[in-house]
Amino acid sequence: MDFEFTEAQRDLAGLARELLTDWAARHPRPDDTGFDPQLWRAMARAGLLDAALPERAGGGGFGLLEHCSILTEIGRTVAPAPYAATIAVAAATLAEFGSDAQLQRWMPSLLSGDKILAPVLAREFTCFEARSSADGWVLEGSQSVVAAGTFADAYLVEARVDTNSILLLVDRGDATVVPQHAVDGTDAARVEIRGATIPGEQAVTTPGAAAWARRRFALATCALQLGILERALELTCEYARTRKQFDKPIAAFQAVRQRLADAYIDVEAVRLTLWQAAWRESHGLPADSDIAVAKFWAAQSGHRVAHTAVHVHASAGIYLDYPMQRYFTAAKRAEFEQGTAADHLRGLGLALDSPAA
Repeated sequence: MDFEFTEAQRDLAGLARELLTDWAARHPRPDDTGFDPQLWRAMARAGLLDAALPERAGGGGFGLLEHCSILTEIGRTVAPAPYAATIAVAAATLAEFGSDAQLQRWMPSLLSGDKILAPVLAREFTCFEARSSADGWVLEGSQSVVAAGTFADAYLVEARVDTNSILLLVDRGDATVVPQHAVDGTDAARVEIRGATIPGEQAVTTPGAAAWARRRFALATCALQLGILERALELTCEYARTRKQFDKPIAAFQAVRQRLADAYIDVEAVRLTLWQAAWRESHGLPADSDIAVAKFWAAQSGHRVAHTAVHVHASAGIYLDYPMQRYFTAAKRAEFEQGTAADHLRGLGLALDSPAA
């Protein structure tokens, strides 16, 4: 077996790192909106938005592994680019299951960076309800902390129909959008839809499409978290080598070295479980348990590494003008996005306890 990254992964990761590192150098203190339109369009011009999407959607024909490579680089700079929500989840789901008419309507504006599509997927205690009507689907429900919800032009909403789920493309005008302040910024929103009629041509009714989108969102969050933690650990190690106490770098003290060694193991655990789960998913193999393991490590390690980084930095770790504060809050957001460590551990336990396991 070959565990090396593909040439496309290496090329896309290198291009993304170059573009995003340059952006970060010019924006040491970005705002908290979570979205920079100029950066987003620059990513579109560089071919980063369409490269990993199927050719039928106007993409470069690559896939999930390439999505993850780009997301890891976005995480390393904590760049305000809604790639996870708009491209790796919403656009990828539409490319996989959408009709030709839906692709013609949505893909050009998504891949040019002109429009943002935010996924609104079911959670354990929240789900939209849809019922059929003569004009399409009547949609009811609300959900909080929708990533990229504040500035999205439309939403890909998962709705329950009896015991099944469908996806509906909902224009912003059919929803009430209430901005919310999450731990790392103001991109999130509560999306409420009360009795809006969604035309039938805006529905994706293929069985399994919603579950596919949820799996992709979990993997996208893990990839983003890997980049966040990887760079946070690098910054912390650099700080520990240069910060002195008692005329010694603090990295010389055993307690600090132990914390950094544990953080390194955590980051490598996130890396291993992410790529194993992403590889299985990309090859059409059963991956639910692997994704649960990956998200467990992304959440659990995210908590530990983020706190280690702040503790080693001491007061500098929470200083708003110092970059570590952004990595800490980004790691905390990713920790809870798409379910906590406990949520995924419980799901994994239920899967292992089932007769089919």
